[in-house]
Amino acid sequence: MSRQYSGLRQDGHGLRHGQAAFTLLELLVSLALFAVLSVIAYSTLQNIMEARQRSEAQAERLVTLQTLFTIMERDFEQAIQRGIRDIFGDHQAALLGTGEAIEFSRAGRRNPAGFARSNLLRVAYLLEDDELKRRTWRVMDRAQDSQYQEAVLAQDIETIEIRYLDGRLNWKKQWPIPNPASSAPPALPRAIEFSIENEELGRITRLFRIPQGMAAAPKGAT
Repeated sequence: MSRQYSGLRQDGHGLRHGQAAFTLLELLVSLALFAVLSVIAYSTLQNIMEARQRSEAQAERLVTLQTLFTIMERDFEQAIQRGIRDIFGDHQAALLGTGEAIEFSRAGRRNPAGFARSNLLRVAYLLEDDELKRRTWRVMDRAQDSQYQEAVLAQDIETIEIRYLDGRLNWKKQWPIPNPASSAPPALPRAIEFSIENEELGRITRLFRIPQGMAAAPKGAT
């Protein structure tokens, strides 16, 4: 009987040994699976974070451009037919524009403190060092020491393109249109088309009407 009992002990010992080896194998497999799942989860989380950052950056750029276009619309809506004198005393048109920059006179300058001053303002938009800038002059007829204020309204702008709609509804790349036969001050364009190009957002175009230009240039006029 002792020999039989001894065999049972050996069998039991062997069973426990086999169970321990199988549990260790399961542990190794579980650790390997956990490592793989961790890598997949981290990669997924990283992609989600990067996508969120890109989305937030794009949303911020869109808000910046919306603010820019709101400011431009306010300026162009109040453009007026008021020429100026430059620092050399020469007469300049109420609106001067090329395909890359524009400068014009506008009314509606805010005066919350009620100072005794004009409500007119000279405004310019131009692209410099990939920054779209807005310049303003507080005096219409400038002296040699006249200074301007400058604000950066948008960054990372690759190019801008400005076009001008004349009285015949033709687009021009500069303003005013040369007309040696007329001695009258050049009229304002009916509208301004302003396009900007950004690597992330592509090309964005906005059309701004010029109320005084539309009133002064009926359809069919030059």
